[in-house]
Amino acid sequence: MSLLVNGIGTVGAVLTTLCWLPQALKILRERDTRAISLPAYAAFAVGIAFWLVYGLAIVDWPLIGSNVVTLGLLVPILVLKVKHG
Repeated sequence: MSLLVNGIGTVGAVLTTLCWLPQALKILRERDTRAISLPAYAAFAVGIAFWLVYGLAIVDWPLIGSNVVTLGLLVPILVLKVKHG
């Protein structure tokens, strides 16, 4: 694979992963999860877990890294949603 294609994939992975950071920080700071959908976040987390397994199977580091970080941001949100409603 070319350096350009890997770079594009890496930039896409970084941007789509970091987009969750402001939401996670806001929820962790305010402990307010009323405005988020538990089924949507849960489905998204399961989808990310599948992408992580896929990335591990094909040894794609941008895919692996971005999905590990995304799950790291989503899991606390899900825990707080279950805990605080």
